[in-house]
Amino acid sequence: MSETSRPAAAIVLAAGEGTRMRSTRPKALFPILGRSLLGHVLAAVRALDPEELVVVTGHRRAEVEAHLAEIDPAAKPVYQTEQRGTGHAVRAALEALDAERRAAGRPTLTGTVLVTAADTPLLTPRSLAAMVAHREQTGVAGVLLTATMPDPTGYGRVLRDDSGRVRGIVEERDADPAHREIREVNAGVYAFDAAKVRAALARLTTDNAQGEEYLTDVVRIFGTEGEPIAAAVLDDWREILGVNDRAQLAVAAALLRDRKNTALMRAGVTIMDPATTWIDVDVDVAPDAEIWPNTILAGTTRVAASARIGPNCHLIDTEVGERARVRDATCENAQIGPDAEVGPYTYLRPGTRLGRGAKAGGFVEMKNAVVGAESKVPHLSYVGDATIGERTNVGAATVFVNYDGVAKHHSVVGNDVRIGSDTMIVAPVTIGDGAYTAAGSVIVEDVPPGALAIARSRQQNIEGWVVRKRPGTRAAEAAKQASAAGGPPAAGGTSGRDAGDDASR
Repeated sequence: MSETSRPAAAIVLAAGEGTRMRSTRPKALFPILGRSLLGHVLAAVRALDPEELVVVTGHRRAEVEAHLAEIDPAAKPVYQTEQRGTGHAVRAALEALDAERRAAGRPTLTGTVLVTAADTPLLTPRSLAAMVAHREQTGVAGVLLTATMPDPTGYGRVLRDDSGRVRGIVEERDADPAHREIREVNAGVYAFDAAKVRAALARLTTDNAQGEEYLTDVVRIFGTEGEPIAAAVLDDWREILGVNDRAQLAVAAALLRDRKNTALMRAGVTIMDPATTWIDVDVDVAPDAEIWPNTILAGTTRVAASARIGPNCHLIDTEVGERARVRDATCENAQIGPDAEVGPYTYLRPGTRLGRGAKAGGFVEMKNAVVGAESKVPHLSYVGDATIGERTNVGAATVFVNYDGVAKHHSVVGNDVRIGSDTMIVAPVTIGDGAYTAAGSVIVEDVPPGALAIARSRQQNIEGWVVRKRPGTRAAEAAKQASAAGGPPAAGGTSGRDAGDDASR
């Protein structure tokens, strides 16, 4: 950023109630692609590196200021005690800045003051920097951001004289029929000379339909005093779209989604269906990754090169390694190693870490689990609070029983272990390297390396029980027919299978 495009101060207006959102949540805090509306605007403004950054708060001040402290603690909140309009809000911000500078023995603020609203999430640093640079280079009293809209309803119209110079702005509520025909609109974003805007703000009145001090009247005052005003006209009018209700929130979200997806595709990422792929602004996806339909990548998710995500995935704050495959899965605060496989219908909860080539298969849930390289939990299992070594196979329907009703406990499974299907591993236990567990076992004690653990009762068959105890049922009739036909009886005795047959793969 060049020195000439750095504003002396940036003021973000976030005091409004946002009644059309029909919510107890302040409008500025509504989330959209991983940031609040306010967060998007602050990110664009911060890219210009202003010397001072002020956020004017008002409605539900405590919530807005708490959020501001979380996302941008260096920004200074200024409370607008009475919501008397945008002009009053800017005046309150400048007065607070000037008072702070006087108290610190610093000179009064000079240079360019950038003003924008907290409900314009599509603004780009490039447009803001161009405005500030134009004001700095030309020395005009102010530059306003404008655009020509196909439907300008709801926006203030830009008034120009016969030579095309900006003379003022008329708000929609105060516009006459001729004004409403104008399609060039005011974006509500300004770059002002600090000294001149102070003087103009002091002259604002409330003689308008809203009975408020309009910031737009500053432009009129400049015009009547012969102060030059310039307009920076956007090529893409959609950048100035504001959010006043939930329908407009959805429109802005879709535009941000398209902007993010387009940037990723041009950087070498394959997105099969951009319309059903939602990727938060802070998500990073490396070239040659593939994103399949119906996928959401949220928070600080990172996807490495040649990974394939989707279809039907929701990843939150998750790291995916190179060439990993994730489908039909929900993953939160998880790490998926290179060449690992996840899904389908898999839930990786916080603290899960899959090593290189590991697998969390169909209908598997994991929480706070570390799974070593090339180990597999193929299907129908729960792994909670456990560490599993390398090259281990966990049979179907295995459950790591980690909760005793009071506290969570941790289990450790070594390298090259075979866990038989339907094994209950009751924490805390350790299963040593190379050990086996027989299918259907309930493991409550440590298993030494290389041992076979069998923790189940021997099978007993009571012949003829169904015919005697369930006469007249279909089962009893089937048993009679099988016996009469000389079919094999229900097997007696116990199975001779070894544990190797018990471990599903």
